[in-house]
Amino acid sequence: MSLEEARVIVVVYTAVLLPLIIYFFNKSKIPSWVPSFYIIAVIVCALGWEIWFTFGWLDGDPVDIRRSAALNTWLPKNINWLMNSMGDAGAVLLGGFWLMWLTHNKDNSVFLEWKWSAFIVLLAWCIGQNILVEMFLYHDQLAEGKPLSWAPLSPLGPYFNPILFEFNNRTIMLQSQMPWLILPWFFYMTLINLNKSS
Repeated sequence: MSLEEARVIVVVYTAVLLPLIIYFFNKSKIPSWVPSFYIIAVIVCALGWEIWFTFGWLDGDPVDIRRSAALNTWLPKNINWLMNSMGDAGAVLLGGFWLMWLTHNKDNSVFLEWKWSAFIVLLAWCIGQNILVEMFLYHDQLAEGKPLSWAPLSPLGPYFNPILFEFNNRTIMLQSQMPWLILPWFFYMTLINLNKSS
């Protein structure tokens, strides 16, 4: 196993486990909406794109063809989609909501009504982390010539997938960015509705 492969494995498992550990050791301090939101987010991420990208169901290659044997051993295809969905829900979305709260002076009203300034923080975090993931974590799995499946939350699929930009011979393509261009809108509204109902 190479150092880069070990880094990918550590980052993925940390993104999955750290939010759960933080929650279990801080339950009394964490808002009551967090568990419900987390479960909803895992399901939406899984059904929206992670399962499709993992198994290559529609005009894409499955993940085990797009990456190394070491990664396939430590992140088996059958749990890859769940691990990525849990990382998306915990590290990305809940992390994004934490950043919204911090950047707005720990004001809980950002979770009760739509605030554009808070939403911009969430959107920038979601897109920014995905660009970093695509460039430095999964660059070999998402590179040009390794097609991803069409997915409900990546509706243009591999059929219209231009390169948005390149850096250091690594490409950022539209298809893998689409879920994070679409979902912050849905997730922020879902969070507001969960808070209003509770």
